[in-house]
Amino acid sequence: MSEQLAIEAFERSGAWLKGHFVYTSGRHGADYLEKFRILEDPVATTALAGLIAARFRDSEVELVAGPTTGGIILAFEVARQLGVQAVYAERGPTDGWVLRRGFAVGSGTRVLIVDDIVTTGGSLEEMVACIETAGGSVIGAGVLGDRTGGFRRLAVPFYACLTVEFPSYPASACPLCRAGTPLSAPRGSKPSPAAV
Repeated sequence: MSEQLAIEAFERSGAWLKGHFVYTSGRHGADYLEKFRILEDPVATTALAGLIAARFRDSEVELVAGPTTGGIILAFEVARQLGVQAVYAERGPTDGWVLRRGFAVGSGTRVLIVDDIVTTGGSLEEMVACIETAGGSVIGAGVLGDRTGGFRRLAVPFYACLTVEFPSYPASACPLCRAGTPLSAPRGSKPSPAAV
């Protein structure tokens, strides 16, 4: 039921795009999840954040943390629904996520991490490290969409509103390229250099 709600939200908001995309990894594929189409829709964002909040409601969450940019809106809404506060992490001067702007996590605070779309899981792992470095205890992670098809594993309980597996190909073996399908740029993103 929750997966169906997520599919409907992604499709209704225009967040599930079809075409010929070059992913950040450089691989090609026919599907793309444009997270900002969800996050610009308060009804969809509230409903999906509600699925994450419901999944972790009995986990004694004390704080919700999300990375910039998409994680800010999601962390706020999940925290609101759980009745706790939210903090936001930003990219550090070298790598990973850091807490700035006076955000702090008390020692042992039970923290739920949220994010928009998981592609490799690296950002979530960096968020876990950020919160643990700040003294918090990460009790779980919730995301709007998991593009790994459920294969991404974390050391904490993980929940995705939508789990999909998008086949991807190296440019040299892309069936879309062979078929002459033109490259498209995801809405809200700069076109890939290969698409210009």
